Amino acid sequence: MNLTPRRPFLPARNRLRATAAALALAATLAATGCSTLPAGTSAAQSPSQAASQEAKASSTAGPKESAKAKQPASDAAALAARVKTSLTALGNTTKSPNRGQMMQAMLSAGAVKNTVEVSIDKTPTGLAVDAIQSAARVAKECVIGQVRDGKAAVTVLPVLATDLCFVGDQH
Repeated sequence: MNLTPRRPFLPARNRLRATAAALALAATLAATGCSTLPAGTSAAQSPSQAASQEAKASSTAGPKESAKAKQPASDAAALAARVKTSLTALGNTTKSPNRGQMMQAMLSAGAVKNTVEVSIDKTPTGLAVDAIQSAARVAKECVIGQVRDGKAAVTVLPVLATDLCFVGDQH
């Protein structure tokens, strides 16, 4: 009787390499996080920081520049301001909103329903996500909002080549 295995066992060195590669990948993913917002995007500013920045801007800008700075640069910028207000209000009522609440906040801000994408609110294992994101396409730009721990952050980014804001279909 022949007792040779059907599959040869991987040498210990190959198993060690495969395990090290998997751990390196997991560590990289954990270190980079899952947010689509740029690293420099601040979720919230303290009132004193915002006031000092406004005072600095108004003291250096002339009257025409300060009036121009208050007007949104585009339709996406105008929607971004409304989305920031809407998501901040949502974050004040719930620390971790669900997909329906994010969709409603985007629609309340003036986004068109068929352009809104919302990320998942539960992991495949049924756990709540750390942050939920929503996006609305405006021309060739995406207004992307996020609520994490009750704090809202909003940014405007270019549309992806797929004509969507998120990778995959999150409608």
